[in-house]
Amino acid sequence: MDISYILNELGEEREDYFRAIAPPIVQTSNFAFPSVDSMRKAFQDEYSTWLYSRGLNPTVDILRKKLTALDAAEDCLVFNSGAAAIFAAVLANVKTGDHILSVKNPYTWAQRMFEVILPRFGVTHSYIDGTDINNFKAAIQPNTSVIYLESPNSWTYDLQDLRAVAELAKSKGIITICDNSYCTPLYQQPCALGIDLSLQSATKYISGHSDVVAGVLSGSKAMIERIFNSEYMNIGSGIQPFNAWLLIRGLRTLQARLERITKTTGQLFTYLQQHPQVERVIFPFSPDFPQFALAKAQMKGACGLMTFVLKANSWQEIERFCEALRHILMAVSWGGHESLIIPKLAGMEREAFNPANPEHRMVRFYAGLEEADYLIQDLERGFSAMNHLS
Repeated sequence: MDISYILNELGEEREDYFRAIAPPIVQTSNFAFPSVDSMRKAFQDEYSTWLYSRGLNPTVDILRKKLTALDAAEDCLVFNSGAAAIFAAVLANVKTGDHILSVKNPYTWAQRMFEVILPRFGVTHSYIDGTDINNFKAAIQPNTSVIYLESPNSWTYDLQDLRAVAELAKSKGIITICDNSYCTPLYQQPCALGIDLSLQSATKYISGHSDVVAGVLSGSKAMIERIFNSEYMNIGSGIQPFNAWLLIRGLRTLQARLERITKTTGQLFTYLQQHPQVERVIFPFSPDFPQFALAKAQMKGACGLMTFVLKANSWQEIERFCEALRHILMAVSWGGHESLIIPKLAGMEREAFNPANPEHRMVRFYAGLEEADYLIQDLERGFSAMNHLS
């Protein structure tokens, strides 16, 4: 299916709503029925009709059709956050006594689910280095029901061989879930590589404007329908019509934004890699990235996020660098129009900082839609401030 058709036309039956180019926001909580029998059928199969907007809604359905096609999946659900999508995907596929095998250092709220919530119900977990398929083979237990992946992750960009993991999991009846927030479906399609459930934070590139929090979960129609009828409806974490409409708006420019961000990222990568105050730049499409070949094989592109390690002897230098920036904002997340930066030490106490540990000197950078020269000038301001005491 052509990407232009998906982004601009799929799911939009304009003759049904006054030939409007922008689809309407069906801002309703409830839907009426002409007969008792039609209402009865809706009660019996809410997944196939509109009954109550906690479940399905016409505006949300337009978005679902587009995101399903982008993910090369059979169906999808849209949640009010990426964390909600993770929660539903995992919860739907575990029971008491099960084991979850996850890549190490997953997204914070996935980790919280594994370590705090699920153990209360008798579900165990273990973490592995997912860069080697043999680690999966060695760590699978007889009661492993879910393998949780994040490829690439959002700091060091470790990858998993998605096709190999999917084949291994299927041979043992294990469900695979992959967080695809880094790549978006335009640059990677986990479902097409055999992964059962692909999820992403739509807060990021799908929105593109830093004004919506949302998550997407894609997979087979049977799996998505099962999750809809249980976890999705019970948790009540579906996206609202207005936010769905904003995501449809974001999709219009997704391809153009990714192309622009990819170009800028390349320019910023070259600049940072050559800077004397940078020890190392970590980026999946860098030829010196340890998994460069795998990245090129299963990803169509890499953009936006990169991590660089500052040559710093103290936390003060890193803080001065970050606080001297005037145009690059210090904030979490990525994927919007604005460039962002976050130092690793923001998540630790100053007393724990160890300059001998490169991880403590990491700074994650997201390239937005600004001109590359504009961002380089701001970075130079940060580098100049590093060695100047205020």
